[in-house]
Amino acid sequence: MSAIEDLVTELSQLPGIGRKTAQRLTFYLLKQPVETARRLADAIRAVRDRVKACGVCGMLTDDDPCVICSDPRRDASLVCVVEESADVGAIERAGRFRGRYHVLGGRLSPLEGVGPEALHLERLLGRVGDGSGVREVIIATNPSMEGEVTATYLQQLLRPTGVRVTRIARGLPVGGDLEYADGVTIAQALLARRDMSEAD
Repeated sequence: MSAIEDLVTELSQLPGIGRKTAQRLTFYLLKQPVETARRLADAIRAVRDRVKACGVCGMLTDDDPCVICSDPRRDASLVCVVEESADVGAIERAGRFRGRYHVLGGRLSPLEGVGPEALHLERLLGRVGDGSGVREVIIATNPSMEGEVTATYLQQLLRPTGVRVTRIARGLPVGGDLEYADGVTIAQALLARRDMSEAD
């Protein structure tokens, strides 16, 4: 197999990259200066060598603890549970949450053989245990079948701790049209409605 074919094969294994896109990327890289390809290879190597899970929340980071867990301005009494590290970035971009996170490292998926033992649940229980100061756990798993199963499991797991457990609301996106929304989304939006006198 040629070097070009090797790179196309490797790139096409990445999520969202099909064979044609992998070929385009390969030929793009071949047209770039050698230094560009070296920087890309070095960046990939550095990510594999330096990035690890935060010992507190499980988020992928260069530092342990991560910048969020080590920030004294964050509210340690609020813990937002997400499936993956990328979900932390999505919530942070909204700029409204000032608590801390817990990254599960996946979601329950019996069909794929992912059970509770594959998630970072012991660490979560340790964080919300007696004397931790955590008063609320916000479950922010994805609104998929697996995300809902995971949220329900977490609620049952956390119930004995006495900590308040909430679930993020789901519904219509800002700028979306009712006409194009599916029935489940509209139903969730109606269930998660709130009084208009509530402050934003």
